[in-house]
Amino acid sequence: MKHIGKSYDKVDAKGILSGKPSYTGDFVPKDALIIKVLRSPHAQAKIKSIDTSKAKLIPGVEAIFTYEDVPNTRFTLAGQTYPEPSAYDALILDSVVRYVGDEVALVVAKDEATALKAMPLIKVEYEVQKPVLDLRTAMDHETVVHPEDDILNHIPVGQDYKRNICVSYHKRVGDIEGELAKCDYVVEGTYFDQATRQSAMEPFQSFGYIDHLGRIVIVSSTQIVFHVRRHIARALGIPASKIRVIKPRIGGGFGSKQTACTELMTAFVTWKLQKPCYLLYDRTEAQTCSTTRHAREWYIRVGATKDGIIQVIDMDSITDAGAHATHCFTTTTAGEHKSVPLYNKAKAVHYGTEGVYMNHTPGGAFRGYGATEALWPLECAVNRLADEMGIDPAELRQKNLIAAGERSLVYDPDEIMDSGLFQETVNKVKEMARWDERPHSWDIDERYRGGLGMALALQGSGVANIDVASVEIRLGDDGNYTLYTGSSDMGMGANTILTQMACEALGCPMESMTVVESDTDIVPFDPGSYASSTTYVTGTAAKMAAEELREKIIHKLAQFMEVKPEDIDFDGLVGVTKDGTKKMSIQELAPKLLVGTTCEQLTGFATWGSHTSPPPFMASIAEVKVDKQTGQIIPLHMYNCVDCGTVVNPKLARVQVEGGAVQAIGMALYEDVRYSSNGRLETNNFMTYKIPTRQDIGELHTAFVESYEESGAYGVKSIGEIVINTACPAIQHAVKNAVGADIRTLPMTPEKVFMGMDAKYKV
Repeated sequence: MKHIGKSYDKVDAKGILSGKPSYTGDFVPKDALIIKVLRSPHAQAKIKSIDTSKAKLIPGVEAIFTYEDVPNTRFTLAGQTYPEPSAYDALILDSVVRYVGDEVALVVAKDEATALKAMPLIKVEYEVQKPVLDLRTAMDHETVVHPEDDILNHIPVGQDYKRNICVSYHKRVGDIEGELAKCDYVVEGTYFDQATRQSAMEPFQSFGYIDHLGRIVIVSSTQIVFHVRRHIARALGIPASKIRVIKPRIGGGFGSKQTACTELMTAFVTWKLQKPCYLLYDRTEAQTCSTTRHAREWYIRVGATKDGIIQVIDMDSITDAGAHATHCFTTTTAGEHKSVPLYNKAKAVHYGTEGVYMNHTPGGAFRGYGATEALWPLECAVNRLADEMGIDPAELRQKNLIAAGERSLVYDPDEIMDSGLFQETVNKVKEMARWDERPHSWDIDERYRGGLGMALALQGSGVANIDVASVEIRLGDDGNYTLYTGSSDMGMGANTILTQMACEALGCPMESMTVVESDTDIVPFDPGSYASSTTYVTGTAAKMAAEELREKIIHKLAQFMEVKPEDIDFDGLVGVTKDGTKKMSIQELAPKLLVGTTCEQLTGFATWGSHTSPPPFMASIAEVKVDKQTGQIIPLHMYNCVDCGTVVNPKLARVQVEGGAVQAIGMALYEDVRYSSNGRLETNNFMTYKIPTRQDIGELHTAFVESYEESGAYGVKSIGEIVINTACPAIQHAVKNAVGADIRTLPMTPEKVFMGMDAKYKV
């Protein structure tokens, strides 16, 4: 391979380090009006009246919009392929507010200071209702979070809105109780994973203007330009052809920008006023008024026979959907497919959830997308099962691991595990951590004890039978190539990977290709960067487009050199006849194609989607030390081994593993979306919402085991999401081994560990 498997720097690395890339805020027109959002002080209330008359008298206030001014068409903000499984339960502004910070009015002014001056003058009368704040009592609560009757669901998801149920999903195969009765060992318990915030560096922002054709142009930090366009079209009741969405460089997303956070408000104001408008969330708004990972409480039972074969996996949960059902159904079902199949020897399985509306920030997409939440209780339970059976947790797992060519009870009838070197990956991480060569619990000194813990994970590669990507590659008149894609590079190096895959097929050097991304007027359709789809789905389309273009170039070279196409060797830059007598460079060919009566712009175009979502696999071992006097957990080492198929760029793949591990350590130990008794978010800035720094994560060790996935290009699978799925249960296991504290709620704070060292307390 010329490019696949090589560690190239990111194509935009030098520009980023020198501060050259321009973000959304750098393009805002100088005359743009500023939009500020008046937000609800109540967790659940009905707006009885709004008086904006005094606020409108402030000089420089252009307009103030309330729920009475916006279209009454409900939509979902979830960035998913149509028809979205998420409920259409949102309006641009609503007469009912459903969390502290929900939108009440849009103030549009000449500058921010004027807008902020006007906001206190808006008088709102609320009919305050008792908020739904307890996960256990949300179902059948006296307050109905969504009392309206016009919510649309494209598919049934078990919804019962009058009971605050937005999703009810259960997959049952086999006789759970009967098989449990036959098990020699059964572990059961309740686990809780908290809501966590994606915390990208760039806050949410978008601006809009009307172009010379009378269309809305929205420029936004989004992962999903085509989905945003569709949402705007529905919400405003205008054709999608009247809307253009552009994504400049993004300062991080991690799933948060798979939800249209600011764009619909910006589009509405721009369309209404026919003037440029700009909406920027400050950090408190970014932390409060976007989306989080869904909080879930789990009840799990895992049973095994004395020979170490897991016979039953029973997982049930309650999910905090928050104020809207955004992504609730799909994170639930994704969690099933990326957890239960790990151990496929079982005779009976059950996996399910009730997703309930609550007066919290809406749940949404976050790296790991359901798998992170589901693997937390499952891997903790498997570790407990190994402890009770008195066998090595790695041995128990390796006895029960699914293998390539096998099926899971939760798979569809024609679904199998396509590929994977699962046993080899576990063996590699054991070797990295010296798992078999040292104790898993030891005294470091009089104050500290050390521990090792293990966890495994699956993920997916794109959304099978749903999402497709299109890529176009053009040969320019100068002999260089341009790749057009609707996927979004959010810093993970997607443009570099697509360039490597396309250049591998063409044979040209990396310097010969430029990537243009995420402008709905220019690039072909792509669902966006989510679901670990870019390398596998968009990358395969890029390879196919490059192969088509290569064939066209060879035929044109043959035409000009008056030989047969099969007589030409082409390396992406120069075509040479096999006898060596004739030669033509691509720089010579390109201008010849664009003059005369036989002119032809050469392009390669491909659209590709997969019938399968081949799972990458990850095995991790955490090494910690625990302060017996305070309960503080200090990460020492995190050993991670990943099977992501062919590794396209080892350097960027390693960064993905390390970045995901850091986020997972944050979820395990530090981060917590926490609400007060009246529903106000208490962790609404980086002073109270603690994310890890370099000093908080210990040393990260990364290795790869490369399987080959036949269904996609070059044997690739995904890597972007799986890397966040193992740290929580692995650290939990390490802490339990170190000091005996069996922590079952995240984050694992020093207080919980200290209390957990006393067996009479359950944390």
